[in-house]
Amino acid sequence: MHPCRYYSILVILLITIACSAVAAASQSVRQADRSSAGMISAAHPLATDAGVAILELGGNAADAAVATGFAIAVVEPTMNSIGGRNQILVRTPDGEFYGIDGTTQAPWDYDYDTAPQASYGYPVIGVPGALAGLLKLHEEHGSLPLTTLMASAIDLAQNGFRVLPRDADRQASGFPQAREFPGTIDAYYKGSGNGYRAGELLVQADYAKTLSLIASEGREVFYEGQIAEKMATDLADHGSAVTLEAFNEYVAEDSRIVRGSYRGYDLVGMGIPAAGVLSIQALQIMEKFEPSSMSEAEWFAVTGQALSLASRELRVLGTDTAAARATSKDWATELARQVAVPNTPRSTIGGSLLPPLQDRGDLFGGHTTHLSTADENGMFVSLTQTLGPTMGSKVVTPGLGFLYASTLGGYLGRMEPGERARSNICPFMVLKDGEVILVLGAAGGGMIPPAIVHAITRVIDFGMSLPQALAEPRVAGARGGGYSAETSPGIGWTLAELEEMRGLGIEVTETPRSGAFGRVHGIQFEPATRTWIGAADPDWEGTARGPAMVRTRGR
Repeated sequence: MHPCRYYSILVILLITIACSAVAAASQSVRQADRSSAGMISAAHPLATDAGVAILELGGNAADAAVATGFAIAVVEPTMNSIGGRNQILVRTPDGEFYGIDGTTQAPWDYDYDTAPQASYGYPVIGVPGALAGLLKLHEEHGSLPLTTLMASAIDLAQNGFRVLPRDADRQASGFPQAREFPGTIDAYYKGSGNGYRAGELLVQADYAKTLSLIASEGREVFYEGQIAEKMATDLADHGSAVTLEAFNEYVAEDSRIVRGSYRGYDLVGMGIPAAGVLSIQALQIMEKFEPSSMSEAEWFAVTGQALSLASRELRVLGTDTAAARATSKDWATELARQVAVPNTPRSTIGGSLLPPLQDRGDLFGGHTTHLSTADENGMFVSLTQTLGPTMGSKVVTPGLGFLYASTLGGYLGRMEPGERARSNICPFMVLKDGEVILVLGAAGGGMIPPAIVHAITRVIDFGMSLPQALAEPRVAGARGGGYSAETSPGIGWTLAELEEMRGLGIEVTETPRSGAFGRVHGIQFEPATRTWIGAADPDWEGTARGPAMVRTRGR
């Protein structure tokens, strides 16, 4: 047997044994960690463990992100899957940035005017992109075999994992629609309609077979081979616009990198269909104001208005010229003139400043999952993956085991032939003097950019560590105008702070909803000490952890 082949089999065996032991044990939660050898932060403990195992084998941050991305697609199935979409931002050790667009897409012969309209089911399914995005990341930046990187995900699907409380709740909330689709009932409702309760073992044998085929045969089996044929047949039988030809034509594309700056820090995100422009523009508007001269409540009002102005701009972006204007300092100066600063003659702060919580159509305050990875050699990856709403389309093709995202049928508005789904997905990085100091992104639909901006301003403007910043309260728009202020126990605004906001003329409503204000999973890097600090959002069930050791491999 060739030595490399022997090595791969041994590695897969070790990972499988380790993951089985972790899945069988109770899941401990470590939401902040420090390491001198890299870091993983993800929205589920078992996904974090999968990435850490790869770093400990000597894999790089791209390898770890691929392993974590496949694992999270198994263990957080209501939020994402290989049938969904992703956006990936990579910073290589030599300082270069690359973006990968794995967004779901309308077929090239799609006709919005004649296509069935729906809020879920087969009409909303577009061409999946998440798998292509993960495989492009591996092909262009990875170093370990794909079989090694997918071993954790396959094991978790084949041998099962204990369902966390919030995912159990989301599966239960999706049942009234999901029950219409036999493949979904078989995969996520014990084949009978009874959902999995928190702590019960969810085994996904069909999903494991699908992942095993991909691990051994690669991209072709999903987009051209037997998996593609099975998907296309099922979709055609149920009136979907997605054909086998549409699968064949799909390609994960290079994303356009967008840049800005904030108080001497460099900002790096991704252009449309991602929302990097929104976060950059909001921060550049905020740069025109000085937080040290304001109370936290006053600064919160400025931040909310900057996000509102940037959200308005994002809706009309469609060209490189428009994007360039949106990230320009001159345009930020113009927009800043529209901000009503508290304690000035025009200080009544009302209006719908951010996307209202009640309008996002999700029981738990927004969908999607995010993960961040870093290795000791200076590679960083920020990866956001989603299905759209909770459980996406609610459809699983019988025998394949994974959910498809919502894209077409009016879910995202009018979609043109070949168009990729726009979203608030926002993988993001912040640099100082050429060193990456923050790698982050978020889940939560319309709350993604606000959560990112809140974290960045608290680190840069208030000198907090990333774990401290994520424990601070956030805001959203409220139905009918004004703000919804986070008042979840332990991490919400205090009564005194709320009263101060009201005293400043800010319309504010208390909202004690868990997970409703965006969920950030990120990494902070301290160049002086060469230390990585991982932070998982305290309002979710994820973890952050660095490797205990890194095995040196000859490369």
